Amino acid sequence: MTTAREIMTPGAQWIDAGATVLDAARKLRDEKFGALPVCDGQGHLEGMVTDRDLVVKVLAEGRDPSSVRVMDITDQPEVVTIGADDSAEEAISTMKRHNVRRLPVIDGTQLVGMVSQADVARALPDSHVGDLVGAISEAPPND
Repeated sequence: MTTAREIMTPGAQWIDAGATVLDAARKLRDEKFGALPVCDGQGHLEGMVTDRDLVVKVLAEGRDPSSVRVMDITDQPEVVTIGADDSAEEAISTMKRHNVRRLPVIDGTQLVGMVSQADVARALPDSHVGDLVGAISEAPPND
């Protein structure tokens, strides 16, 4: 059985919950990411922030990105994650069920990596990739 740990990108970049949306935007730009895990200072996952969140919840509302905190726009009551030792198939199933393109991987309470569509594409058979991309593409965007 292939595990999430085996297909993930290890050492996930994250942003502190108290950082500004402007900081998040710059980090997304600099790292060429579409999403970042939001953590407390100890690396414990508290949420996710996406480039879409920045546009819809801040810019489109006329809010100042330099004064809005990341924690103010991560209103998810529970972050969708996968355990590091869970199967890759479970990761795919979770991504499809929750309509997410990126999935934080945790080991206990620590963020240890991210599984993205690209990770799935590199590691698993084409049928798994096509199924995942098709399911996510057909679903409405998460707001």
